[in-house]
Amino acid sequence: MTQDGQVMEKAPKKQKRRWYDDACGTALALELVGERWALMVVRELMFGPRRFSEIRNALPGLSANVLTQRLEGLEESGILVKRKLPPPASAQVYELTPWGYEAEVTLQVLGRWAVRSPEHDPTLGLSAASAMMSLRTMHNAQQAGDLDFTIGFRMGEGDEFVGRYNRDGIDVHRGSAEGADVIFTGPPPAIAGAVYGGALDELEAAGILRIDGDHSLAEAFVTRFPLPRKWTEDA
Repeated sequence: MTQDGQVMEKAPKKQKRRWYDDACGTALALELVGERWALMVVRELMFGPRRFSEIRNALPGLSANVLTQRLEGLEESGILVKRKLPPPASAQVYELTPWGYEAEVTLQVLGRWAVRSPEHDPTLGLSAASAMMSLRTMHNAQQAGDLDFTIGFRMGEGDEFVGRYNRDGIDVHRGSAEGADVIFTGPPPAIAGAVYGGALDELEAAGILRIDGDHSLAEAFVTRFPLPRKWTEDA
């Protein structure tokens, strides 16, 4: 079953090639999502079903041919399914299975580990799903205090999110941000710049980012996601 109760089509089982011939679970994980772009496709689906064109637009370096191959491979592995949205949309979408959604923990652990590398470049492109995933990953419960409010993000057509922030983190999903206590409007890099670069005021002044609602909540929110230290800085 999908999140909205739709019956999912089961992908036909095919004989998968083995890269490692190793019983280790890590080896199998790499065989499932280790091909280039596979894990990025999974990331883009973490916030609900997406059309083929939406996935490709979020990953501009990914060709249509390779995306088709990755979707087919992930479907064969039982990580995602494809289905049709009900009318009036009637569009084909791709959605993670319940097991596929469990990969979020893997994405978070890898993300926290990798940003400690001196080679991490925060100026590179960033999708809306990547920005939201980073907030789930980098939240610091010890700094949350007693904050508890609704928050929305508008990052372009089809990329609107809403959720609740408190000491447990940010529970966010795709949906209308209308009525949230505070709403951030701007491209994903601007959201990241406000949260991780301490540039909230500068981005607002430049007209790149807009804050609607309780501005004091926005100012408090962007201080709750400290990045881990680079490994070269450790004693």
